[in-house]
Amino acid sequence: MDAHRSTYAETHLRKPEIVMAPERLGAMHQNRISFVRSLIRKMAQQEWQVTKHEWQLSPQGFGHVIYKLVTPNDTYHLVVFCDEIADEERNDRVIAEKWDVTFALVLGEVNVDLLSRLKANVPLQEAGRNPNNVLVLARANKSVRVFEHLVSHLAKGEQPNQKELAEVGYILRTTAVYGNGKFGIADFKLLENNADFNQSFSAQMCAVYLLRQFSLDWVHYLATEQGGEDAVYLDRQLQRYLGVGNATGLGMAPYLINHPCIVDQWMFAREMALAEVLHNRVSLNKKEPLNYLLKKAVLHLEQVMTINETQDNLNNIAVSELKELTNNLDNVFGLSLTWKDVVTQSHSMSLEAQEILLSCLMEVNPELVDRFEEQMNCSETLSLPSGKKVQDLRVTIENCYQWAIKTDFTKPENNYWFWYRSQDKEEPRLGIRGKEKGEDRELPLDIGRQVYRLYHSLLKCDKKLSLAEFLVEHPKYRAIARRVWTLGHKAMGDIQMNVLHKSSLPMHLLRCKLAVFGATKFDPRSDRWVRVTFFQGAPLLDEVHDGEWLFPLLPVEGES
Repeated sequence: MDAHRSTYAETHLRKPEIVMAPERLGAMHQNRISFVRSLIRKMAQQEWQVTKHEWQLSPQGFGHVIYKLVTPNDTYHLVVFCDEIADEERNDRVIAEKWDVTFALVLGEVNVDLLSRLKANVPLQEAGRNPNNVLVLARANKSVRVFEHLVSHLAKGEQPNQKELAEVGYILRTTAVYGNGKFGIADFKLLENNADFNQSFSAQMCAVYLLRQFSLDWVHYLATEQGGEDAVYLDRQLQRYLGVGNATGLGMAPYLINHPCIVDQWMFAREMALAEVLHNRVSLNKKEPLNYLLKKAVLHLEQVMTINETQDNLNNIAVSELKELTNNLDNVFGLSLTWKDVVTQSHSMSLEAQEILLSCLMEVNPELVDRFEEQMNCSETLSLPSGKKVQDLRVTIENCYQWAIKTDFTKPENNYWFWYRSQDKEEPRLGIRGKEKGEDRELPLDIGRQVYRLYHSLLKCDKKLSLAEFLVEHPKYRAIARRVWTLGHKAMGDIQMNVLHKSSLPMHLLRCKLAVFGATKFDPRSDRWVRVTFFQGAPLLDEVHDGEWLFPLLPVEGES
């Protein structure tokens, strides 16, 4: 950590034990520097152009489509393949082998030979091998109910039932969006000097955004094929309302544990942006925009439909608290000199409501926040400088890993779960220790337990012993020692969660990453997987703008 960062962190940022607590990470919402927001802002400011390049679908909607994307720096193509599959073959899990739609974002032109190669490989997904000018490889399935409802109504010249759309919120949902060198496609190293997609996950988000347009074009095409002159287009407000769904399971959780420097940087950039806001004086001309967004958040939560009773209860509590906040906003402003004072007055609210307030405060202060969108990348190197003593590492652990060393890992409840990968498709799974198979393939995601064991081993040594000598004698601690030293000297550090505890919720990890990406409408389907929506409420391709589209709302019927 450089000196400027260290000083700023010590004097302005919220404490890591607050920011990195799993319950708070599990309450995060989209904000201005979430990846979907920064992408759309960049597209608007640089006037990226997207056109239909090729449309080769049968009257039944099967075949391929190509969209052309032109930026000030380069040309790209989204190549989409639509295949007919049986209902029983439609599966959102990684074990699926067929999908309604598979697609790839390609750098440069797509000639006949490349299209032929993509056609042979993209629909195979993991089983295929693609050239390294493919930046993103992905797949999606229909929400059959919404898809058929839209096509049938639009074909008859009718607008759909809004309630049917509100229950789902998308036409297609992605089940995996691959980047970073998997299956032969471009490694992120190739994008580091790419002015368009040098920010983490920006290429993936762009591919999903273009897929959203395809989903709308697809239902319009089929409605016209079926209805002819009677067919109509979906109302534009409803088009904006529909995003792209995403089904995310346990596979995302290990990413956050295995890439701790990235998580630290994501949260550090967010906290830096938030600190810029919180330490500014309250401005009365921000009151109405803030009030508008808080009321919008209330309506958004009231419209979110989830089968998860816990999430539904959290949403209802947040609705009640945010309504009280908006009713009392004049008093809140009257008692506040800075935005930090406003936040301090909200500490009695639930984490869900607090996190919504933080997103709203960032939204109404774009001049302070937006520049931090360029600070989401970092080096992932874990290092341990030479010349350190056992005492140095002990102090670091005592200062930054109290959550780990205060946990008694001799108790069964703190070792209840084990993480492993299935043998068939390398799918991350959770097992109950001592009761379920797979413990011999346990993944090293137990950061808290590793720190605990390292610390107690250090306590048995002379504190003046060279750390290098200690690690020669105890080589099994080399990896965790590098992690502890590196993350212990960063602003946010590790996620403060024992993932082995009986009551730990992987959902907190999933929610954190999805919020950084910019997902909305969190609908946990269990404690191990969640459905969300991307780009819901986002501007359409022909109206891309850098304005606000936080907390998407179902449009009022009759308004266009």
